[in-house]
Amino acid sequence: MSFGDPNNPYGQPQGGQPGYGQPQGGQPGYGQPQPQGQPGYGYPQAPPVQPYGGGYATGPTEMPGITKAARIFLYVIVVCQVIVSGIYAYTLSKFDDATHNSSFSGSDAQTFADLGKGIIGFLMVLALVFAALGLVLALKFASGENGVRVCSIVYGSFAIISGLFTIPVGIITFIVAILLVVFASKSATAEWFRRPRH
Repeated sequence: MSFGDPNNPYGQPQGGQPGYGQPQGGQPGYGQPQPQGQPGYGYPQAPPVQPYGGGYATGPTEMPGITKAARIFLYVIVVCQVIVSGIYAYTLSKFDDATHNSSFSGSDAQTFADLGKGIIGFLMVLALVFAALGLVLALKFASGENGVRVCSIVYGSFAIISGLFTIPVGIITFIVAILLVVFASKSATAEWFRRPRH
């Protein structure tokens, strides 16, 4: 074997051929430091070390103030809807007296009276159902998921519309419903409803 024999494993490498301890194919040889970002051969890559406490995002542990405010706005809308329902009930109770004292008489007057009573009764029941939905949403704020937040935004949008038709109490509903939609749309409220539950 000669010193320059390319088949000699103990000879000096010739122009560009790697030998023992030298990079082969662009990779570091045995004992050479590994380049950053590349795992060593045959060794699994360990996961990154997390800080104390797991290091994973756990979300807020206490309801943020803006979320508490949105919940209070729901309760205010519920109270306003109950008041509106009471106004409808009072109007319904006085409706017969108003129709008997009117100058209209006959079957047409009775038809209009029945129609008016039916509309007022429907609006009274609708206000009570709307109040019940708001109460359920407000009670779910502590334990509900993101669907509760989305439903609260939709509920607030309908409350804005209903507030326009139930003036003077509706003015309070209108203003509070706008605030509910804004506060329920905030990122702090979204984080509260998307927090992991154990």
